[in-house]
Amino acid sequence: MLVIKRIPIPALIGIVLTMLFVLAAIFAPWIAPHGNAEIVSDVPWEPMSAAHWLGTDNLGRDLLSRMIYGARITLFIAVLATALSFSLGAILGFSAAVFGGWFDTLLSRLVDLLMSIPTLIMALVVLSVLPSNLVTLILVMGVLDSTRVYRLSRAVAVDINVMDYVEAAKLRGEGSGWIIFREILPNALSPLVSELGLRFIYAVLFLSTLSFLGLGVQPPDADWGGMVKENKD
Repeated sequence: MLVIKRIPIPALIGIVLTMLFVLAAIFAPWIAPHGNAEIVSDVPWEPMSAAHWLGTDNLGRDLLSRMIYGARITLFIAVLATALSFSLGAILGFSAAVFGGWFDTLLSRLVDLLMSIPTLIMALVVLSVLPSNLVTLILVMGVLDSTRVYRLSRAVAVDINVMDYVEAAKLRGEGSGWIIFREILPNALSPLVSELGLRFIYAVLFLSTLSFLGLGVQPPDADWGGMVKENKD
């Protein structure tokens, strides 16, 4: 109870809303009044009523049910894409800081090149030529977002790499894997965890944008961006 009192009100509201979305995604089959693609009305665009709290869409599907199921797909993809971006970006960033030299230069210039191209434009180009499925979507989102994680991870690791305890580990003959995972990673968790929340929210917004533009989650699966696209008119 004491810990909760120390949390700022805006942060507490955000935590509660996030937990509600997560619970809705987990228990969607039991919470949603109808199936994801189930046509429940012969009347498209039916207004809000006791039977359909948010009305129906252009095909007569219950919008509340699709929004709940959409939370499941949206959060699932965002979590996996964020996990991929942090795993890839952090490992490469730490490795660049530890190895240095041509390896650091090559990776840093490649990341600079990718970051010079707007992320949305790059994603649209790549997704337009690759098969349209969830695996491709997660990989593209994760790889493109890993460039931001790489920059942060490398900056933090460069400072940690010159600390006395890291130098002592090198003098003991510890390998690069030990240095990265036992010396640098535990001491870099604080800024990385802070960035994790921001990147997760960015992944949700990015996925919704791609779906709205027609290159994200494909029908009949529902996600929030796709629902906006279907019902924008």
